[in-house]
Amino acid sequence: MGNREDLLAGARTCLFEKGYARTTVRDIATAAGVSMAAIGYHFGSKEALLTAALTEATREWGTELARALAATDVTDPDALRRFATRWDAVRESIADHRGVWAATFDALSHADSREQLAATMPEARAGLARLFGGVADDDRTAGLVYQALLIGVAAQYLIDPETAPTGSDLADGLRRITGVDAHR
Repeated sequence: MGNREDLLAGARTCLFEKGYARTTVRDIATAAGVSMAAIGYHFGSKEALLTAALTEATREWGTELARALAATDVTDPDALRRFATRWDAVRESIADHRGVWAATFDALSHADSREQLAATMPEARAGLARLFGGVADDDRTAGLVYQALLIGVAAQYLIDPETAPTGSDLADGLRRITGVDAHR
């Protein structure tokens, strides 16, 4: 690996072990086995490096989530049961990638990362619309809803995994809120 890749790997390790706020330039350089000056040379700042590492980790999580969702049963005629099955896969993926989610929420509280993270939101929303299917890839509102659900479920899972909503909880809540018959 070159310095740039080593830095991304080191930053990722630090993000998952220490979090965004507690990671220092020295931590990253040590984890990457490179000089502290390499961070400035390749990324301009520690914050830009941490955000790049988090973005990369999130994209990898998205790829794994796509595989998990592809393995779910989409032939069930009950739309809310299909929804519940898919959201159970999401919840399991959040559990398997807790470090990505903890680092994401940590980074959200820092002004220097918010702008860079905000720039990735349209891509994330479009990706979620594609992953869950049933809508056009560019369906902004579907992407917004999926993102709101995802962030909410992830936050609740990080706080208390035992009481975080399951797919069935979400489907039942949607049924109650909308009054929609599940067999549509």
